[in-house]
Amino acid sequence: MRALLTRSTVVILVIAWATTIWALAFGHDLVAHPPNAVVSVITFIVILAAIMVAAFGVVNQAEHLAEKVGEPFGTLILTLTVVVIEVALIASVMLGPSGSATIGRDSLFAVMMIIINGVMGLAILLGGLRHGPQNYNTVGTSVYLAVIVALSLCTLVLPNFTSSTPGGTLTSFQSIGIAVLAAALYAFFLVMQVGRDRNLFVQPVVPSAAVPSSTSAAPSGASASASANPAARGELVGRALLLIVTVLPIVLLSHDLGVLVDLGIEATGAPVALSGVVIAIIVFTPEAVTAIRASLADQNQRAFNLGLGAFVSTVGLTIPVILVIGLISGQEVVLGETPANMVLIAITLAMTLITFFSPRTTAVHGAVHLMLFGVFAILLFAP
Repeated sequence: MRALLTRSTVVILVIAWATTIWALAFGHDLVAHPPNAVVSVITFIVILAAIMVAAFGVVNQAEHLAEKVGEPFGTLILTLTVVVIEVALIASVMLGPSGSATIGRDSLFAVMMIIINGVMGLAILLGGLRHGPQNYNTVGTSVYLAVIVALSLCTLVLPNFTSSTPGGTLTSFQSIGIAVLAAALYAFFLVMQVGRDRNLFVQPVVPSAAVPSSTSAAPSGASASASANPAARGELVGRALLLIVTVLPIVLLSHDLGVLVDLGIEATGAPVALSGVVIAIIVFTPEAVTAIRASLADQNQRAFNLGLGAFVSTVGLTIPVILVIGLISGQEVVLGETPANMVLIAITLAMTLITFFSPRTTAVHGAVHLMLFGVFAILLFAP
């Protein structure tokens, strides 16, 4: 266990848990009844810094686990952990004093723009500039795209065209149906990804006479050796426990952060959708750094597993959660996007299909996605 508790890990845990204990003991009053704007800003910075430190700690532990269990299990651990954090933040805002009806939609749209256009665009651009056109597993990536297109259009666009309810909302029956279908599709996707189709999410080896045998042996061999070696098994358990201990402060601090974000938006007159952008940036910054590193190391498939997998997990888990919260709390949940955002969604999905159905990605593909991310930023402040 001493080998697991490195100096950086201890520092991260101390910062995260010291802030959490302070917030639970004294911070709630400062958040709910701040004496002035300066105190609110300082409290926000302290809580945000603790969450970001803990988030990078989560990524660190998840990457160590990834090395032990192999792909695609490693990136799956990281994406699921990150999405759990995002769901906690969104739920805290929905159940907060402002009770935002659009926070789920805004966060989901922001994640799509930030991950697919921002992070993936930057990763493809930098990887292409360093290595030239890059290979990846086109079949596995097409599976991601199938799930992304279906769930994105059914959750962010379709509600605007149903006649049962106005304003991009759903009836209780529709909410239950879409929540169940989204969760079921995501669960089936996970079963196939870690089961019989796991080789589709591994970086292809070129030349390829022995690709099937070598790629299939990597994930199973890594997990097999870990389960057969008691020391390795103990390290896996230790890493998993550290992962949980590092995630908990983020979940416990998420409510106060959500309240402070709402207060800041109200005080400054910033766009309401900015809260979803803030949540997406907070949650996915560590994972974005990991994806860009992977692309620079010419591990394109790992970068795509992180980026595209993160968005698939976000849609597959966040939509059912926010719909269930809306049904239980009786709160209105608005899913349908604005006309301008629907057009941007359509352009993003079309460009994504073009990019990832190409045999290899190039720097120009990445530049186009970054241009679309810039359009998103413009529309955020000038809709």
